[in-house]
Amino acid sequence: MSGTAERRLGAALVAPAGAALAVVALFPLVATAWLSLRHRVPVLGQDRFVGLANYRALAADARFWGALENTAYFTALAVTLELLLAVPLALALHHVSRGREALRAAVLVPWILPTVVAAKLWALLLQPDLGLVARLWPGGAAAVLARPALALHAAILVDVWKTTPFVALLLLAGLQSIPEDLARAARVDGASPLRTFRSITLPLLRPAVLLALLFRSLDAFRVFDVVFVLTGGGPGHTTEPLSLYAYKTLLRAGSFGLGAAISLVTFLCVVAIGLAWLRALGERSPREPPP
Repeated sequence: MSGTAERRLGAALVAPAGAALAVVALFPLVATAWLSLRHRVPVLGQDRFVGLANYRALAADARFWGALENTAYFTALAVTLELLLAVPLALALHHVSRGREALRAAVLVPWILPTVVAAKLWALLLQPDLGLVARLWPGGAAAVLARPALALHAAILVDVWKTTPFVALLLLAGLQSIPEDLARAARVDGASPLRTFRSITLPLLRPAVLLALLFRSLDAFRVFDVVFVLTGGGPGHTTEPLSLYAYKTLLRAGSFGLGAAISLVTFLCVVAIGLAWLRALGERSPREPPP
């Protein structure tokens, strides 16, 4: 088969996947971008082209900047805590010899639970009168979800509890790819476990760490269900992330144009985060030797 025929065959095989991608991803994105340039409120029968007016409105909207701040804070703190907890958990899962499979299955339980179920479970636990936390706390626990300073951290706690096992599994896969001979040679040379971890394990684990940061940062920045179930964005709008603000603007206020603008800004932030982590991954990946 000639080179031209191979290229045509390759293009024909890729065409269905490309068409499916255009339908499920590209078309909604273009439609959202177009909608963000309009003032559309169907319940009032309003629909007109306004250009960048929705984006100018967002730039002057204190609620939008508060939602962006909440989202960035949620992402940074949740992903950091998940990584710090997942590293020792992955090391324990990697080195345990007895009951390894049962332990790995048990660790996955929080991650298996649907996010809405996990959030509702924690909402019941944190109830100020009847929740288990209030019963066990000396003098009764405060109304955590009613206090702005605590409510967002409660949502972060639920996300960390649920998603740390997923990060640990990613790191465990990275640990299993590291040759045991390296650590064994370090022990023969007299290196302490801490020195072995810092000088051998951690550098070789860096690609898995960056991959976990990529996945979790993208997912955490789109947080919706945990906050929606726990606080509904309240008290007031103090725990409202961007995705929840977009949902309320679109489906409760009925302002489709402004809601599309918020959604598109959220998408662009996610793309920027993804590109930053992919660039870090590319810089850390070993380069192939020249032929």
